[in-house]
Amino acid sequence: MNRLLHTPDGVRDIYGKECAVKNRVQASVMEQLRLFGYEQIETPTFEFFDIFSRDRGSVSSREMYKFFDRDNDTLVLRPDMTPAIARCVAKFFMDETMPVRLCYIGNTFINNSNFKGRLGESTQTGAELVGDDSVSADAETVILTIRCLQSAGLKDFQVEMGEVGFYKGLLADAGLTAEQDRTLRDLIENKNTFGVEEFADANVRKSSLREVFRRLPQLFGNIEDIRKAEKFAPNKESADAVERLKKVHAIIDAYGLADYVSYDLGMLSQYEYYTGIIFKAYSYGTGRYIVNGGRYDGLLAQYGKDIPAVGFGITVDSLLSALNGQHIDVPVPGTDVLIVFDRDRFKEASDLARKFRERKKSTLCFPRKGRCKDDTYREYAKKRGIGQVIFIGESKK
Repeated sequence: MNRLLHTPDGVRDIYGKECAVKNRVQASVMEQLRLFGYEQIETPTFEFFDIFSRDRGSVSSREMYKFFDRDNDTLVLRPDMTPAIARCVAKFFMDETMPVRLCYIGNTFINNSNFKGRLGESTQTGAELVGDDSVSADAETVILTIRCLQSAGLKDFQVEMGEVGFYKGLLADAGLTAEQDRTLRDLIENKNTFGVEEFADANVRKSSLREVFRRLPQLFGNIEDIRKAEKFAPNKESADAVERLKKVHAIIDAYGLADYVSYDLGMLSQYEYYTGIIFKAYSYGTGRYIVNGGRYDGLLAQYGKDIPAVGFGITVDSLLSALNGQHIDVPVPGTDVLIVFDRDRFKEASDLARKFRERKKSTLCFPRKGRCKDDTYREYAKKRGIGQVIFIGESKK
């Protein structure tokens, strides 16, 4: 393999129309975030390892790209945007008492041992609402997610929402160890009903609690299904989680967006910093979720500012796959005019191009190559989707 021409596994080049479509989609999402009052923030591509250590809920150390600086400090390419923004909020907004709304766009890097079609470098855009623990803040985040996907041109998608407090309430009553918790999480996330039943029978003493664990992978559907599931809540923490979902639903419904949302009390996450609502968005044309979000009230305290927060991230690459898989055309601006000129007519061609550009028309100038015929340039313009070709100088048939 020629390493001068090829990229490493997990990364790729983006160019031409695909790059233009990506930029257009990102711009549409960022404009929607601006309309909701979110201010843009940029964080470094690499940071100290401690920012993303496992106890802060990001990916495992094994899946990070790590290297050393000249002082022998361990640095990592950021695997997740949220901890980096949490650090910034603790640093720059320590004395702020009002909610802070921030949005971002940037690349994340995860060193997957088995890619299974996933990229090691991917682009994320999203938002974080810091300093507001209300139900309306939760609802705003979900509503904003839906609006962002709509603004990108996506039509068929579903936001699936859960509340980690329901599971944590069960966990508190069951008295399971951290290792048992990890095993059970995997079984529930994979909807392994039989595995959950076997685990509950072997490790949960209280019969009524065993029954709830058995049902957990099946506690999903619309808001009516969640209301019915309320009777299975064994304690106040679990009951409060269901009540929270009902209140969030009421606000989303008031916006006329309830059809985009379904619910799953068995939804958990690889990110351990989530403390309340949690949600993912799925669509046709991509094998993975395109949005991941939720409430993380305890994360900022680890950076020195104990304040609630909720947010989401859109994986732009997955969103583009969904748009492509659904054959949704994203209009992108092209070149309007091609000016082909003889080399001794450069000043005339330059003046004409300037006038077009002042009228906001994208204009490309070509000095004629030798005896190249006019039809060659017309074919080039047709291939590039250029609407107008102007020749300055001697015509060559």
